[in-house]
Amino acid sequence: MKRLIHFHLQNWKNDPDRKSLLLRGARQVGKTYSCRELGRSFENCLEINFEINPQVAEIFNRNLDPQRIIRDLGLLTDENIVPGKTLLFFDEIQEAPKAVKSLRYFHELLPELHVIAAGSLLDFVLENIGIPVGRVASLYMYPMSFLEFVANQGNQAVVELIMRHDPAEPLSTPIHNKLLALLGEYLAVGGMPEVVQTWISRKDLKKCAGIHALLVDAYRQDFSKYCKKFQVKYVDLIFDEIPRWFGRKFQFSKMPESWRKRELAPAFELLKKASVAHEVRHTSSNGLPLGGEANPNRFKVIFLDIGLAQCILGLDLADWILAPDAAIVNRGILTEAFVGQEILAYSPPQKRGALFYWHREAHASNAEVDYMLARGQDIIPVEVKSGATGTLRSLHLFLKEKSSVSPYGIRFSGHNFSVFQKIHSYPLYAVANLFREGLLL
Repeated sequence: MKRLIHFHLQNWKNDPDRKSLLLRGARQVGKTYSCRELGRSFENCLEINFEINPQVAEIFNRNLDPQRIIRDLGLLTDENIVPGKTLLFFDEIQEAPKAVKSLRYFHELLPELHVIAAGSLLDFVLENIGIPVGRVASLYMYPMSFLEFVANQGNQAVVELIMRHDPAEPLSTPIHNKLLALLGEYLAVGGMPEVVQTWISRKDLKKCAGIHALLVDAYRQDFSKYCKKFQVKYVDLIFDEIPRWFGRKFQFSKMPESWRKRELAPAFELLKKASVAHEVRHTSSNGLPLGGEANPNRFKVIFLDIGLAQCILGLDLADWILAPDAAIVNRGILTEAFVGQEILAYSPPQKRGALFYWHREAHASNAEVDYMLARGQDIIPVEVKSGATGTLRSLHLFLKEKSSVSPYGIRFSGHNFSVFQKIHSYPLYAVANLFREGLLL
């Protein structure tokens, strides 16, 4: 399958100053597949999975000398590990903390060997190991974006159109409607690779919904791996509640049950570390960086994947296929979460993606803009409107109030491309167009 991360992995392979690499992200987003695809460009690839073969971790107990480690791994697997020709791939490396720690020494003492590691719960290990800054590189992966969804259906011309189209020029109506229909498919299926592959090969929504349910159950089973026994019930509650809070300020005090913030906040932090939940943090947006004025106590949330979120909510997926334009209008909160998921997927993978929004509470002048983007020295407000129409009062108010840092605003909706004064309108299927300089598929 085509993934945006593959371009960055090839760049890492060809970089003479590369460090050992951690490929990070939630479970089942395609990390193992992408590492194996990278391995196909080497003469050979040695894959060690510490979850399947936990006994291999004992090789790292004696010391962390890279020469001894590759000697022992070669003897164990009957593989010849040749620096410059072999990709050494550690999968589920969070199960072997000393193997994680060894990555810095591969960089320092055996830099000519390509070493990559993947893991879904790495943050829980890394905070206890304390790898020095700059000794190990990271790339972050997310579920498949809409652009990847389209590319893997063989629609490369559509990919190029989405990325390169001039937003000042509307598309012809038949093409616009075709892209809305493709978006409807994605909003039903989501971006989990196994589900996407099933949709592409079988076009069976019931089968896709069944895989959604299995994945949701697998995430629940993971809770015991990263939280204490008494916390599982709190994590389970937050996991179920996140999709119900799309588009709203997240408040622990409004959760069901009688549990308090001191019990629920740590559970939410655990889901963030597992890359299942993502904050959309409030920022005053007076200047850059956006995180410099972020309020840690004021945030919205989005879920890992729009398809899994709908599984938790129990929504009927067929509406997206039968009438995508109507579904976009009727399920506006989901489209807002979709745009957040897209922004993360297209953000530079060298650091963890961050989402921000703006909200002003004032008497008779309450206003909120869904997302804030940094572009050069400018702050670009982004409003998501589920239908083709809708007022943009908050967007106009922000542009007036922040005119010194914000030259124009963006609206995403079911409408075609257009530019009018300070408002650049993009169809919901074209989030990738904002990031076109950094995307290659």
